[in-house]
Amino acid sequence: MAGNMMERLPNTLRRHLAAVRAVAVLTVILGGLYPLLVTGVAQVLLPHRADGSILREDGRDVGSALIGQSFTDRNGRPVRGYFQSRPSAGGYDPLASGASNLGPQDVVDRLPDPRGTDQAARKGRVSLLTQVCARSKAVGELEGVSGARPYCTADGVGAVLKVFPAVGTPTRVVSVNQACPATPFIPVYQGVKVECGKPGQDYAAGRTVPVRGNARAIVPPDAVTASGSGLDPHISVAYAELQAPRVTRERGLDVARVRTLIKEHTTGRALGFMGEPGVNVLELNMALDRER
Repeated sequence: MAGNMMERLPNTLRRHLAAVRAVAVLTVILGGLYPLLVTGVAQVLLPHRADGSILREDGRDVGSALIGQSFTDRNGRPVRGYFQSRPSAGGYDPLASGASNLGPQDVVDRLPDPRGTDQAARKGRVSLLTQVCARSKAVGELEGVSGARPYCTADGVGAVLKVFPAVGTPTRVVSVNQACPATPFIPVYQGVKVECGKPGQDYAAGRTVPVRGNARAIVPPDAVTASGSGLDPHISVAYAELQAPRVTRERGLDVARVRTLIKEHTTGRALGFMGEPGVNVLELNMALDRER
């Protein structure tokens, strides 16, 4: 009877009813049964990973082994007794995962201009190069080593000149990332005195000249650059080793013991050949707390 009724319906209506039935069936299978099956299998075979790889200490959740976090005080300063994570463009917020999307050509700052006509001008904009330089300087000060690196000034900004005119013999040179009254990182370029940068000035017409200098970087790259996801829970072994003396002093532990903990919480390359070994910062810091 139902079949006869369907046959008497117009073709267009029959097609719509068939589509509705298909959607309903696929919703039940793919939106309900399949997720329940996968979840059930994961809970049986990999319960820790299925629940987010949550790490617990003293009966409370302290984080995930898969998501990094900051180890800073309420003012954003590094807690000296803990290993520090790499920078994060999203502040290790899982809802703000992502990178800065700035590339190697982003080397010129927009200096803050208190007299600017809008908030963007008053706030300015820091280039990727200056971010790297400032982070390297800060890490060097924290760890008691040189934070110098190529293309960075001693005051922690990008060592970049704007040369005028863009083509031909220079007649004016500006250290665009060093706001006046800062002393330019080099006094003279091709016989022309170098000026400090002035907020509100438009230097776009000049030729951009990054200056490498002779600095040798001691601070590892992952200490000054954010990961693509902004959630990376690992740092390089080199960065962990750089921090070990500070953590050892602050906690009064034996340096050999701290280095042993670093090795115990170092993961190998993915599949044995992809990427580099990494140290899980949260797990390492939890292990340190258990050493009291």
